[in-house]
Amino acid sequence: MKRTLTGILKGLGILLILTGAIKYKLVSYGISQLNGQLKIIIHSVKIEEALKDPLLPDSLKQRLLLINEIRAFAFDSLGLKRNNNYTTFYNQHGKPVLWTVTGCERFRLKAFQWWFPFLGKVSYKGFFVKEKAQKEFEKLRRKGLDAEYSPVGGWSTLGWFTDPVLSNMLRRRAGSLAELIIHELTHGTVYLRSSVDLNENLATFVGEQGAILFLKSKFGENADELKVYQNFKSDEEIFGRYILQGAESLDSMYLSSSFKEMEFAEKLGAKYNLIARIMSGIGDLNLNNKKYYLHNFKTDPLPDNTFFMSYLRYRKKQDLFSEELDQKFKNNLREFIVNYSQK
Repeated sequence: MKRTLTGILKGLGILLILTGAIKYKLVSYGISQLNGQLKIIIHSVKIEEALKDPLLPDSLKQRLLLINEIRAFAFDSLGLKRNNNYTTFYNQHGKPVLWTVTGCERFRLKAFQWWFPFLGKVSYKGFFVKEKAQKEFEKLRRKGLDAEYSPVGGWSTLGWFTDPVLSNMLRRRAGSLAELIIHELTHGTVYLRSSVDLNENLATFVGEQGAILFLKSKFGENADELKVYQNFKSDEEIFGRYILQGAESLDSMYLSSSFKEMEFAEKLGAKYNLIARIMSGIGDLNLNNKKYYLHNFKTDPLPDNTFFMSYLRYRKKQDLFSEELDQKFKNNLREFIVNYSQK
């Protein structure tokens, strides 16, 4: 009850600030988000209680214990800011609980942005109700934008609430789970206002590098869990670089004088012809699990600009961070994190 009351009081405080400073639509959205977050908080239980639940499979209980170890490693070895995130558990019963909406200009790789107090400009918007996410998605499409909405596996409230472990997280293997937890804890340590791309790229980098260090510490240098994750990370890097190259090709086409002189229908044709070629080229990549990345042209529509923007948002700066970690910080991830936390 104390945890719930604290969350409610914090939520009311946020709401009062919003009410005094922001117009009605944003306040309405804030109330909806607050309600969604509070429902999750109220129905969360401490991990210690979840471990005593006879209906929770032992395999999932082992994942909860692993999360305790990941948290300790993130705080003690990586120097991430201590908090109570992921000390509670929320059972999703297999259903998504949050959807995000993103938008992008139709003929330019420029993300649509929303403005929020404390956060500044943000290139995605979350909803705890799927129908509301779909409505926002349709609103962006009516504006002539590319748009996408999809469920997410985790998020950070940046210290406003105690973020719970979601039951769907426990389906992940150890490396992927460690990456997710460290990624979100990084947001609680470093979050620069109106700098979504930097924040997400940084959290992605720290999440992946931190996961490797955790797996080595937990299971050893030659462990199967480490090999599985390293193969996955290798695929993500190869595929990410390829999609980023595709984004550069699209951007060059959009900015070319010949493209700008085209009629609307011609522009659409040129855009999706190039996207189709990019997606076809995935088959030529040297991936460990190629089937996971291949595009099914028979059943799936071609992605639009939001797909490429997502890779710019999460992976554009990975090589720069890797070089910085190696040359400036001699592969000391803790010092790397401290450097960014002081900015």
